[in-house]
Parts: sequence; structure tokens; C-alpha cells
Amino acid sequence: MRLVRIYNLPMSIPTPLVPERPAAPGGVVPPATAGRIAPPAQWSSAALLQGSREVVIDHQGALYRLRLTASGKLILTK
Repeated sequence: MRLVRIYNLPMSIPTPLVPERPAAPGGVVPPATAGRIAPPAQWSSAALLQGSREVVIDHQGALYRLRLTASGKLILTK
């Protein structure tokens, strides 16, 4: 897993929107099944943009721009 530095965000990164695994009878959460891949972390675009229309992401020294268009779509450019 590689770390991505995102600019224009609050100091605390929001908690990913990953659904919790259901508890088994007795309230015990079963362990992950062997060989099963965990779903990717998920954040809302509102949490990433924080009211701005653009953020800059530093990925391995390259800067990428994530922009919100007038029609509400996201564009990622290098």
C-alpha cells in the first residue's frame, strides 16, 4: 500500500466509509475469511474537497489535481 499526501484537507483524515462486518450470535465478530480481500477504503468527495473545487495530491513526488467540474463530475489530471 502506498501513501498519498492530499493537500487542502483538515489535519484529521476522515474515517473511511467501510461497512462493519456483522457480529455472529453472542456479539463476536468472526475473523476475516482466509484469502478474502478487504474492500478498498472509501471517502466522500465532499470530505476530500472540503468546500473547495480542487485539491492537489502528491503521489510519489508527482502532483495530481482532483477538480470538481461545473457539472459536478471529478477530473484527475497530472
